[in-house]
Amino acid sequence: MTDLVVQKQKASTWFKALQDDIIARFEALEDEADRPLYTGAPGRFEKTEWTRGDGSEDLGGGRMAIMRGKFFEKVGVHFSEVYGSFSEAFRAQIPGADQSDGQFWACGISLIAHLHNPRVPAVHMNTRMLVTSESWFGGGGDLTPLLDYQRQDDFQDTIDFHAAMKAACDKHDPAYYPDFKQRCDEYFYLAHRGEPRGTGGIFYDRHNSGDWDKDFAFTQDVGTHFAEIYPQIARRRMNEGWTPEEREEQLIRRGRYVEFNLLYDRGTTFGLKTGGNVTSILSSMPPVVKWP
Repeated sequence: MTDLVVQKQKASTWFKALQDDIIARFEALEDEADRPLYTGAPGRFEKTEWTRGDGSEDLGGGRMAIMRGKFFEKVGVHFSEVYGSFSEAFRAQIPGADQSDGQFWACGISLIAHLHNPRVPAVHMNTRMLVTSESWFGGGGDLTPLLDYQRQDDFQDTIDFHAAMKAACDKHDPAYYPDFKQRCDEYFYLAHRGEPRGTGGIFYDRHNSGDWDKDFAFTQDVGTHFAEIYPQIARRRMNEGWTPEEREEQLIRRGRYVEFNLLYDRGTTFGLKTGGNVTSILSSMPPVVKWP
């Protein structure tokens, strides 16, 4: 087998394992959420295998996993491995696609979590590998506290989340964290409102240092550090009660997620432009949201 084939297999296997790991950690949180704040049976992920295209040819697919529980109001943890050809209009936007006759392979995991409890920050994470005539990794994670007093840089959840992302970066290159943090701040920004979506994290794309093993190890550490830190944050806030006013504020702030994903998010555009699973792609939308 060629090196690229082996690399694709390694990446695909890892992303599937990361999906399973996060699902197990999130279902454990469902088990821990208890009365009086949370009632009913613990939620469990509904997993759905899907294939891309009309089935006449192999274009890849994935495994969509969505849970609606007593702690997680809605959370999606999705794996995909898709391949084929970009449209003429879209290939010009992807590095190397013009040299590969539009042929591509993309694999990764994407996650977004919305909680019943407005004291628990929403969160997003994804890691991916994309191949055209070039090959690179992308991804990151960002935190979105939903209450006004939480959206300060000195909020403990934000401090801890950034520390975990920095630790993942520093294992590989101390220059990564300040660079990827700035990219995150710039990317997850609602220009029409003049405000950030949340309190940030890291974001990297088209990452190719020339050492595939090193870049893959870094991407693995981003996923592993996320899988460890977010349950810690969620568990810390789990038993904090909330007021109707805080729930109202949460629902209004969720509107920023909808606006960003529909107006700016490159991952949403990529998924829709490449014939991805629409239900999976748009599962990032909050289950309940308000615009005042």
